[in-house]
Amino acid sequence: MAMNDISPGSPTTNPTTTPHLTFWGAAASVSGSMHLLEAGRSRVLLDCGMYQGRRDVARERNEHFPFHPQKLQAVIVSHGHIDHCGNLPTLVRQGFTGPIFATPPTRDLIRVMLRDSARIQEEDAAHLNIARSYAEPWVEPLYTFDDVERVFDQIVAVPYGRQKEAARGIQFRFHEAGHILGSALVHLTIDEAGQSRTVTFSGDLGRRELPLLKPANEIPPADLLVCESTYGNRFHEPVAGTIEKLYAVVRDTYERGGKVLIPAFSLGRCQLIIHFLQKGLRTHKIPRIPIYVDSPLAAEVAEVYRGHPDCLNPEVAAGVREGHGILGGDGVQYIRSGEESQYLTVRPGPCVIIASSGMCDAGRIVNHLKQNVDDPRCTVALVSYQAHGTTGRRLLEPKPTVRIGNRDYNKWIEVVHLEGFSGHADRNDFLAYLKPLAGKVGKVRLIHGEKEQAAALAITLRELGFADVAVPEPGDRVAIG
Repeated sequence: MAMNDISPGSPTTNPTTTPHLTFWGAAASVSGSMHLLEAGRSRVLLDCGMYQGRRDVARERNEHFPFHPQKLQAVIVSHGHIDHCGNLPTLVRQGFTGPIFATPPTRDLIRVMLRDSARIQEEDAAHLNIARSYAEPWVEPLYTFDDVERVFDQIVAVPYGRQKEAARGIQFRFHEAGHILGSALVHLTIDEAGQSRTVTFSGDLGRRELPLLKPANEIPPADLLVCESTYGNRFHEPVAGTIEKLYAVVRDTYERGGKVLIPAFSLGRCQLIIHFLQKGLRTHKIPRIPIYVDSPLAAEVAEVYRGHPDCLNPEVAAGVREGHGILGGDGVQYIRSGEESQYLTVRPGPCVIIASSGMCDAGRIVNHLKQNVDDPRCTVALVSYQAHGTTGRRLLEPKPTVRIGNRDYNKWIEVVHLEGFSGHADRNDFLAYLKPLAGKVGKVRLIHGEKEQAAALAITLRELGFADVAVPEPGDRVAIG
């Protein structure tokens, strides 16, 4: 089967061409989600994520779009993670003036996440200029706070379940995806030349057994299903077992008089860990140990949760409405200022410290590691995937030392990897979500997954009866219908 119904290349300018989708990001990879829908004279971008990788490669890919931003009519964003919305400021900076559609929680998260991203862009540019002794040309940030504010001015919040026109002949509806607060499946209807065609874009799908959010809706059938495949060939450890391991880590470290360090991304993973730790305190599964969330960004994200309790499961929503739970209290204290963070680094006595980043390469977790990595009383509990080349991955290696920044440290801290907290669907989840669609979907294109994961899921779907399944490369196109 040929991968392309239409050969790859730049977007068509022929309004009579069959409606089609071009895969420009997160194709045969998991970074920089970006897919261009063209129908007649309408062009709608699904996600505008930041590509994350080697600095020089990432800068090149994020600065240069393979289409003209000013010729887009709209952008539809599936959720607020940076790899799905993080390059919106660059798009706006280069001339896109149309609406950016998102669910109400995603609208609020985009502002928080992009402001933090702009801060990182500006700080990185400043550090590079200092390292280069301010040699010309100066390194400019990819985008700034002003660019982020312009993005927010263009966002249009659309509630789940409401039909909305994105561009002439293209309508869409958001459905719960269960991945993070505000995440959405996007179901699009394309009316052109008297014919109606449909596309379902999964965004990122959540797991079925995580307790924080409302579960994902059933995936709507469509002529074209574009589905993520991050863990298409992996099985996550059951959540219940992972929770018990977390509690055992806290108990054992407390008895040794040490600290539990938990590197966690500020959106999604952080709130999940807070929820389980609070539950452990209430049920006496862990001792009354101080729990600190050392992340200004996580504190801002918590405020977004406060504004959208209807997207949470009833237990979590009740705590949020009462002003506690993952918002703080119940044994949890948020740390915002740098001074408080510095004190926490040397604070004596047992405690739990949750801090970003999740792979230990940046953020406040780095200082906590430097201070405690050679203390055998302490534990670092890694609750996220640790990519090759990161400090988190080096902590997992069976070596007596670990490099953090530019220095090697004795690795006497206990290192535990808790792999059951992923917010992405695994193979069992995909089977549950997708099996009912066999025979009801025309074409399936698997994105947002490394080739091995996507290819394995493709084989499984063909065995289930899906006739046309493929894994696109960047620049590949597929006709709709």
